[in-house]
Amino acid sequence: MSKFTTQDGTQLYYKDWGTGKPILFSHGWPLDADMWDSQMNFLAERGYRAIAFDRRGFGRSDQPWTGYDYDTFAADIRGLIEHLDLDDITLVGFSMGGGDVTRYIGNYGTDRISSLVLLGAVTPIFIKTDDHPEGVEKSVFDGIKDGLRKDRAQFISDFATPFYGINKGMTVSEGALTQTLNIALLASLKGTIDCVTAFSETDFRGDISKIDVPTLVIHGTQDQIVPFEATGKLAAKMIANAQLKTYDGAPHGFALTHQDKLNEDLLAFVKTVY
Repeated sequence: MSKFTTQDGTQLYYKDWGTGKPILFSHGWPLDADMWDSQMNFLAERGYRAIAFDRRGFGRSDQPWTGYDYDTFAADIRGLIEHLDLDDITLVGFSMGGGDVTRYIGNYGTDRISSLVLLGAVTPIFIKTDDHPEGVEKSVFDGIKDGLRKDRAQFISDFATPFYGINKGMTVSEGALTQTLNIALLASLKGTIDCVTAFSETDFRGDISKIDVPTLVIHGTQDQIVPFEATGKLAAKMIANAQLKTYDGAPHGFALTHQDKLNEDLLAFVKTVY
């Protein structure tokens, strides 16, 4: 397996498919790089280099006890970029991964970045605060952490229903649901819990103000996990000249339920910036 060692000695797994201009994917919670297989294969077959990694604590990467915060996640991405000596990169982040790539730009700038894609992302801020009343109540995230501690396997199994919009008429195969659960259960329980705190409470508004590259924001209108009105809609307004696409009726997990549409939209976007 392809791995690299981060600044604190953690080994992270990555996959690197194809040749050409690089597109670097950061996955959502509680998944790993395998969530991107359709997008990576599609783009690699069309002349791009598709790269995805397993976040620390998830998938085939190491499971350290600490380091589940966005400054560390951004540093891990920087380490991978330097390890592979990537330049002129399109960063793509889904859900909590949208925070990774946004914090990366906040901390490291865009000297190696040509464009950004935020998919169902937790940016600019997820949790409800006095100056972000649209956000989700803290009690929701406390309930997620309690559910993980009590019975992670059942919690994740149940979580797939709103994640993929099965309760809103979406159809997802039994195989995909099995894969989702299997991927989630590879992760560190500690990392899975700590990431809930990270993605719910981190404020990315300062990072967003530093985005100065072409940006595509895509969000499902029926996202029951990361509500569009509290996140994607606001992020698209805050990022200068961002392009916003909404997928009517799409759930949070639209990388699977709307994979063909997403693949074509990603291809069209990278063609305009390369």
